[in-house]
Amino acid sequence: MAPQDATMYWLSARTRNDLFLLYCFADRGLPIEELRASVAERSARIADLRVRLRELPGDIDYPIWTRSEFAVEQIVEHELPERNWSNLLEALGELLGTGVDAAVHPWRLHLFRSIADAPGLVGEPALVAVLQMSHALADGRRASVIARALFGGAGNLSDEHESRTGGSGPGGGPAGDSATDAAGAERSGGRARCAYQSVPEMSAQEEFADPRGGGWTAIARERTEADSVSASGSSVRVRVGSTVVRVRTLRDAMGRSALPASVLVDSAVGLLRVPARLAATAVRGYQVFRAQQRLAALTEGGELPPPGPGFPPTVLNRTAAEGISRHEARMLVFPAGELRVPGRTVTVVVLTAVSVALARYLADRGEPVERLGAQVPMALAEATGPRNNYRSLGVDLFVDEPDLRLRTDKIAAALAERRVRARHPLLSAQDRVTATIPAFMLRRDVDRYPLDTVPGSIAGHTVVSSVDRGPADLSFGGGPVRFTAGFPSIGSVMHLTHGVHGLGDTVTVSLHADPAVLPDLDAYAGHLRAALLEAHRTGVGSAPA
Repeated sequence: MAPQDATMYWLSARTRNDLFLLYCFADRGLPIEELRASVAERSARIADLRVRLRELPGDIDYPIWTRSEFAVEQIVEHELPERNWSNLLEALGELLGTGVDAAVHPWRLHLFRSIADAPGLVGEPALVAVLQMSHALADGRRASVIARALFGGAGNLSDEHESRTGGSGPGGGPAGDSATDAAGAERSGGRARCAYQSVPEMSAQEEFADPRGGGWTAIARERTEADSVSASGSSVRVRVGSTVVRVRTLRDAMGRSALPASVLVDSAVGLLRVPARLAATAVRGYQVFRAQQRLAALTEGGELPPPGPGFPPTVLNRTAAEGISRHEARMLVFPAGELRVPGRTVTVVVLTAVSVALARYLADRGEPVERLGAQVPMALAEATGPRNNYRSLGVDLFVDEPDLRLRTDKIAAALAERRVRARHPLLSAQDRVTATIPAFMLRRDVDRYPLDTVPGSIAGHTVVSSVDRGPADLSFGGGPVRFTAGFPSIGSVMHLTHGVHGLGDTVTVSLHADPAVLPDLDAYAGHLRAALLEAHRTGVGSAPA
């Protein structure tokens, strides 16, 4: 398993970060037994749905994906007090606060039958399927491919996907995402706050500084000059700076419990890798320092756009003492033509609408702001390795620009600049460091990372996460698909997130919020719907003939 994916798994023990992919089908009334049999048959031919995670003792090495068979409890049919859309939204909010255990089953399918008054289904009941996945298994783009295979037509899409990605074993195939949660992707003083930059949930994955202020230079020196490995008895002692970590050896593991032979072999290999990983981390850490210098020179010379700005937190980013109170969800389903503007992507149109809706909503609460920003996850090029393969971009929403057409232009330009910088090869130097960090070191940092701390400067006040899920040629239980939705996770800093998901001729803008921080989600949804239509009218009216 790649370090980025392992980090997602370890984070799931501290915060809810599962993916939730909602698909709304016309309900043809098939019995649950037939639906369950269909899912069992399809999932058996999808490589990513027939695995589970296996950890190694003492985090000697990264967890491994191992084969797992479908279990009947992975299909859950939910009964509602009344089968209507309002009750479905209530149940969906409860689901968003749950998590799967990737070491048991990394996915689950939730079914809601005969739902009345679903958006876009006039006079016919809906079958709503919510595919829940561990974030360790996939990011948003990969998850959409998995869902398409599960709900697609005839043909074994899994074999094609597996051969293209190298399967789902250790290292696990590609990823890439333009829509996954970046709920914890904050920055402090314009600098990323996680030492290892391993996932967007913990840093913006753009710059190289660490929370202690010394940057990667200090980290590399600390972990080069002081690191050492020594064996004694039944353990190996690894010194990391002033910290000494004890890693259990096979003799220690065998003395405590009887482990399968495969676990012992993988643990032995992992233990042998520790010295090499430490050395490689030190070497590549220095390479990051050099890359940072070159990036700074290119930026100063005007050859590369600067990093995204930081923003002061708003009332939407305050941490409640008790954590997330509960989860609420809403969906705004549009014909795609109502959000399309010539020369603009749907993402830019939605960002413009969010700038209007957030500013109006905060003003209504007596909390007007001068600046607003959003985090936009961006897919990286597909490559074998991590299943989570994206960066989070901090984009200014330019709420100080009153002319909506000019504001849209500025947002589009800022997003383009962030993408240019994020794709620069020098930024991949950090990824190469992450790939060599010993598992127990990264696990230690994940466990200690201050998830509940709101920094003085953040990369964005909300998340706008966008994925095109392809043509509307999916079906389930004999019913055609009507629309799809997704819900980027919320956390201690991001209490409101937006999912933007296209399927065929529909686009759904989904909202996920903590009512303790945003107590009137319907009011905000109303602002957003009006702003989306306003942004569309303004864009079409100003577009060249």
